[in-house]
Amino acid sequence: MGATFIVTLREAFEASLLLGIVYTYLDRIGARDHCRYVTWGGLLGLLASVAMGIAVSLLSGPLVDLGPDLVGAAVIFLAVGLLSWHSWWMRQHARAMTGEVQRRIDAARAKQRLWLVGLIAFTGVFREGAETVLFLWGLMAEATAGVGWSGVAAGVAGIGAATALGWLVFRGGRWLSLPHFFGATTVLILLLAAGLLSTGVGKLQGLGVVPMGTAMWDTSWLLSDRSGIGTFLSGLVGYRARPSGAEVAAYAIYVLAMGTLLFRPRPRAAGAR
Repeated sequence: MGATFIVTLREAFEASLLLGIVYTYLDRIGARDHCRYVTWGGLLGLLASVAMGIAVSLLSGPLVDLGPDLVGAAVIFLAVGLLSWHSWWMRQHARAMTGEVQRRIDAARAKQRLWLVGLIAFTGVFREGAETVLFLWGLMAEATAGVGWSGVAAGVAGIGAATALGWLVFRGGRWLSLPHFFGATTVLILLLAAGLLSTGVGKLQGLGVVPMGTAMWDTSWLLSDRSGIGTFLSGLVGYRARPSGAEVAAYAIYVLAMGTLLFRPRPRAAGAR
């Protein structure tokens, strides 16, 4: 549930920021009458994301018949790859997002085709929505039981919180630091991806692909990963009460490698002091 909230919060906030940038820039250049294209583009992007979610749900049935553990492991590793790529891409391009969107709007305006802003909104919202669908598919593959209504509620809460934060940012809210927000959510997503990777390794052990090994420790006496809090922490940061050596190694190596890639200091530009 916690992981669902974090993923939907992050993805929906990025989509709301994109829409806010487009709306604000259109207002600044005196093209508010074209905002309707942005609204329609965003709605169509959302509907396309929902359609993709339905298609993935329908597709998952026949796939599971091939072998639930095998398909579950494949989906989990796919989700880890997507989470890793997305975090890296945002790290590289987040600061340039506003300028890139404005250049695309200026190009559409120069060609007298400002209706193209609807396409900008559609692609942005659909991209974030499609990524959310695939991430949540990976989370559901990790879960031992269906997420049920609690997962749906967490997703709706994440979208609602993201919408509110996006609105506050463009209403001039100064208390929200975007670098701090993205930094904090990147850390949580880093731990989430590490937990998914560890779960995927555990599934491979169950299939006999990776040697099983013995448990590195047993903290089930303190906090079982089947309790309410344990399940929450398992989904959010990959907590395991009795992890194997391979699961611990996968978790630690991923955190160290991706943490270094995402948070290492950026080299200064030539001539900068």
